[in-house]
Amino acid sequence: MTVAFFSGKGRRIGVALGAVSAGILVLSACEKPTPLATVTVGGNSVSSEAACYNDGKPLTTSEIKSCLNKKAEKTVEVAMDDKVRFGVEPEIADSGWTLFINGQQAEQEPYKKTYRSIPGSAFFSSQTGETANSTQVSIVETQGKNLTGIWHFELKKTS
Repeated sequence: MTVAFFSGKGRRIGVALGAVSAGILVLSACEKPTPLATVTVGGNSVSSEAACYNDGKPLTTSEIKSCLNKKAEKTVEVAMDDKVRFGVEPEIADSGWTLFINGQQAEQEPYKKTYRSIPGSAFFSSQTGETANSTQVSIVETQGKNLTGIWHFELKKTS
């Protein structure tokens, strides 16, 4: 003789609670993707999600410092006479964005459009006149004086 541990109603409630718990677990595992930034040189485009992003909220000073020191995962080859095209999603442009070169802010005022072009030669010459073979360029989303997102790209000089 078998004894039921739960009544029919108890089993249905248990199954319903289990289904709700599984649904919550699945939803919590899904993260909203960060906005994309893209660098295009000629016919070669590379897109990246943010290296650091806090859903449009300001990053802390320690997050900014550690993030600006991260190495770029995406690389694009650039000749000195190429045009380097930067593109961001509209939500980044609405906030404003600026370029950092090798971790240093390269512009004072944020740019508010989704697209811009800069000559490749601008990324490989230093203040001492020496040329570098690669440069890390970071697209940094701003809101006023706060930094809210950072995207990294490595530009490698070709002959």
